[in-house]
Amino acid sequence: MTKVPKYWNKAKKYLSKKDKIMAKLIKNYQSPSETILTSRGDIFFSLCKSIIGQQISVAAANSVFLRFKKKCNNKINAKNVSKITFSNLKKCGLSRQKVLGIKSLAEQILNKSFNPKLISKMSDEDAINYLSKLRQIGKWSAEMILLFTYNRPNIWPVQDIGLLRAISKNYKKKYLPPDRFVILLSKRFTPYCSVATWYLWRSIDPEPIQY
Repeated sequence: MTKVPKYWNKAKKYLSKKDKIMAKLIKNYQSPSETILTSRGDIFFSLCKSIIGQQISVAAANSVFLRFKKKCNNKINAKNVSKITFSNLKKCGLSRQKVLGIKSLAEQILNKSFNPKLISKMSDEDAINYLSKLRQIGKWSAEMILLFTYNRPNIWPVQDIGLLRAISKNYKKKYLPPDRFVILLSKRFTPYCSVATWYLWRSIDPEPIQY
């Protein structure tokens, strides 16, 4: 894990002034056990985990991921994944489409048709478009990568069910919250939507999310 993002403390002060509910959430997670958004700095690992976790429960995703990790001899990298057969990857509990996505990712990393180093120089929008060209990676997955791997400060993943649930719960809105209200919050929280997202997630899940 890397260090906490440099903007974190500044973001907490900014958000606390902008929004009373956010101020309360931030205060609620000031204990020594608070786990802040950190990054593995390993985009291949994070992309694999994102693909594995698509459309299944957190518990199921963790189970599949542990089997996948074991198949990789506990070293999840493109070279190791490229050596694992299609059928052996399926035995981890992966669907055909997820196996194709992971194998394609490994191939593109190895032949350098996908270059993660370019992402740090891109705007959020350009980076999302670049990542979304990968098989099995859509906008939500791309946003998770920017948030968790690159620690971009202003990601507001409006397709994320957890975020929408948290908004409904904390702001006393029906589920799903109105689009206009979600947009209003994003304007209020900019340029630190990522931090706001993190605290909203924490309000509905005692276990910090990590990709």
